[in-house]
Amino acid sequence: MASHGRVAAVRALLLVLDSVGIGHAPDADAYGDAGANTLGHILEETLDLALPNLCSLGRPELLDAPALGCQRSPNYRASYGKMQERSAGKDTTTGHWEIAGVTLSEPFAVYERFPDDFVKTIERDAGVEFIGNYACSGTTALEKLGVEHVRTGNPILYTSADSVLQIAAHEDVIPVDRLYDICTIARRHADGARIGRVIARPFAGEAGNFTRTSRRHDFSMKPPRTVLD
Repeated sequence: MASHGRVAAVRALLLVLDSVGIGHAPDADAYGDAGANTLGHILEETLDLALPNLCSLGRPELLDAPALGCQRSPNYRASYGKMQERSAGKDTTTGHWEIAGVTLSEPFAVYERFPDDFVKTIERDAGVEFIGNYACSGTTALEKLGVEHVRTGNPILYTSADSVLQIAAHEDVIPVDRLYDICTIARRHADGARIGRVIARPFAGEAGNFTRTSRRHDFSMKPPRTVLD
């Protein structure tokens, strides 16, 4: 924006309601998501749910069932619209990058388990030995491997349906700062494997009642040049 021969500073505030979906894209079948519509389905099952701010910003125009929760208005307080990703992939990092102007022609890699050579390289550089290395939910990882981790001191390595490498450790066994250091090393190697995020997953509690703590930290692949640069 030019002003008297100068470029004036422009500030934008971007709020992302992560996973608050308002319908599926045409390629949803390719990801096993046909019929996805998180907000619409919540409103169908929770008829007394009130979202007045979203309603006032144009939400009734964006859902297939606009009458759920609020009514259409001729005087919304914002411009509104739907966008469809052009990038290959559907994970968090892909979406955030595209918002910032980076379109991926090749999706981030998704693994059922990480290659042995890849894991051994991280173990060597971080001075650890992992247990696990398979796809599962975080709660399942703690249920199956939490006791072994506490007994051996070896961090838990697992992944999921997204392009993530997750490392879990009990805060009393591996201090959180040490866990972050391990994840920083893993991040360096994850770039070459096209893994979108390395996630530190500290947890606490006793066997049978392990719970993840609030000190999760995501180590995302650094994007190329974006509109923010």
